[in-house]
Amino acid sequence: MRHLKSRFLPLAAFAVCVFAAGCGGVNDTIDRAQACLEAPKIVTDLGTQIAKLTNDPQAMDKALDDAATKLNDVADQAANTTLKEATDDLAATLSGINVNNANDAVDAVQKVGTDSAAYLEKVAQACTG
Repeated sequence: MRHLKSRFLPLAAFAVCVFAAGCGGVNDTIDRAQACLEAPKIVTDLGTQIAKLTNDPQAMDKALDDAATKLNDVADQAANTTLKEATDDLAATLSGINVNNANDAVDAVQKVGTDSAAYLEKVAQACTG
C-alpha cells in the first residue's frame, strides 16, 4: 500500500499544477474579455461626454483625465499585449491633451475622435484575434 501512496503524490502534484496552469489561462481570457468590453465603453462615453463640454474647457480637461485613468486601469488588467499597448497609448494621449479655452476644446474633440477611431480598430483586432 505504501508503494501506491508514493506514486499517487507526484501524480496529485502534477494534477494540481496542470489545474493551476489551466485556471491561469481562464483568468487571462476573462481579463481580456473584460478589457475588450470596458475599453470601448470608456472611449464611447468619453466621446459623448466631451461633445457636450465644448463650452466648458475645465470640465472637458477633467473628463479627458478621468478617461485616461480608467483606460490605465483597463490596460493594467489586459492580458493581451496588443490591447494593453493600445490602451496605454490612448491613455497617454488623453492625459497629454490640455484644454484651456474654447479653441483647445475644439481641437481636443477632433484629436479624441481621430485617436479613438484608430484605437477602437486596434481593440477590435486584438479582441477578435
